[in-house]
Amino acid sequence: MTSFAAPLISCEIIEPRSEDVARIFNIQRYSLNDGQGIRTVVFFKGCPHSCPWCANPESLSPRIETVRRESKCLHCTPCLRDADECPSGAFERIGRDISLDDLEREVMKDDIFFRTSGGGVTLSGGEVLMQAPFAVRFLQRLRRWDVHCAIETAGDAPASRLLSLAKECDEVLFDLKIMDVRLAREIINMNLPRVLANLRLLVEQGINVIPRLPLIPGFTMNVDNTQYALVLLSSLGIKQIHLLPFHQYGEPKYNLLGLPWSMKDVAVPSSQEVDTVRKMAECAGFKVTVGG
Repeated sequence: MTSFAAPLISCEIIEPRSEDVARIFNIQRYSLNDGQGIRTVVFFKGCPHSCPWCANPESLSPRIETVRRESKCLHCTPCLRDADECPSGAFERIGRDISLDDLEREVMKDDIFFRTSGGGVTLSGGEVLMQAPFAVRFLQRLRRWDVHCAIETAGDAPASRLLSLAKECDEVLFDLKIMDVRLAREIINMNLPRVLANLRLLVEQGINVIPRLPLIPGFTMNVDNTQYALVLLSSLGIKQIHLLPFHQYGEPKYNLLGLPWSMKDVAVPSSQEVDTVRKMAECAGFKVTVGG
């Protein structure tokens, strides 16, 4: 069970918090799939979108949540339902607040890996744009250490917020999802015109943008959606793209949170299906990475 079920929220809404404090839910070290080299990925809590295929449902709510793991439970009587007091760790808190200083210390523990591999730090989520003021200040600190910086974003926020953060990045991993305006709004609560305007702005400003296409059966993995994205990116002069095939790794998290996993019966794309999309992109002149 969970103490909170995430509603639809906006990139303009998050609990009031000092710009010196962020709410995150994970720091993942030794990542090879979120930018170049070995990376440390900071996952920010809170997302304005409602993608049915989201692999990180714990990222959706901006609030700190408490979950219970039955496998660890001792069935104490009475149960305090408190993550700090639980003797077995069955009650677990998802999300924590962290200061600029503490987060800087945490990620710089991995500096040796950044320098030997050409890696760095990637800010992910959730949607990092929901906590952009903190993220800007954090990346400014990392750049003083000459750390390679990247963000993962869907770009659905005011342009000024995105641009201020993107200018502190060596690369922006930009997700393009449903490319139909009506469906994007109805299915994933996305303002697609704003997203596309922001993408164009980043390119015009000389930001190193790496677009990523999630390959989701029934939503994005069709010829029309892919072709629309490729034509748009080609018109912007972008010549590389990452393809992100759908997977089922998020299902245990939905079970833990007590949330329905609507993609349970959706088959993972076969290597042949992914290869078809890859060849389509390559024929359009793109350098393609599967994963990334």
